Amino acid sequence: MRLKKDKDYANIVWKRLKKHYPKAKIVLNYASDFELLAAVILSAQTKDDQVNKATKNLFARYKTIKDYAEADLEEIQQAINSIGFYKNKAKFIKGSAQKILQEFGGSLPRTMEELTSLPGVARKTANIVLGNAYGIRVGVAVDTHVKRVSGRLRFSAHSQPEKIEKDLMELFEQKNWFQLTYLLIEHGRKICIARKPKCEECFLNDVCPSAFKFPHFKHRK
Repeated sequence: MRLKKDKDYANIVWKRLKKHYPKAKIVLNYASDFELLAAVILSAQTKDDQVNKATKNLFARYKTIKDYAEADLEEIQQAINSIGFYKNKAKFIKGSAQKILQEFGGSLPRTMEELTSLPGVARKTANIVLGNAYGIRVGVAVDTHVKRVSGRLRFSAHSQPEKIEKDLMELFEQKNWFQLTYLLIEHGRKICIARKPKCEECFLNDVCPSAFKFPHFKHRK
């Protein structure tokens, strides 16, 4: 299968995504850099609306990084027990707070290397935090939507997030990496859904190579 790795094609997709989703952005609720980190940690394999419900309770209990570092682990777990893997995620949040206090002077790190040294923080989480907190663009955050849409658009043939990220970084300008994540997420939520993508409604159906795959859709000539 030949991949659509042409930058002109990628630019066409980029412009159309920007036109149709001008307000695409993070939908997680937070009021501080550490709350952003905590929310993104909680979002792993969990829907954003569920995370926002859990963080409403969590953020009401704890206000500072020190509060999280000194909190009873079971109390953190209790605050977020409505979401999946809450016990591990509670450990990651408390552990990250402790490490930030001990090794980073109480401030959220500003580099990929430092952020990914925190418990439960991989490149996706670090990219989201760096972009939203500091406007730093060092990569593309690859979640399930980004992975699916990138595959269908033939931006990448890989299944590993790190390899998909590398392919996207080669296709798109660095200044666009941060926004690209949210454009692909919006498209994945609204049109390019998992089970039955809405190819008939898609504004990319005249260029998307996957539009031919679905028997319910007749690609226009």
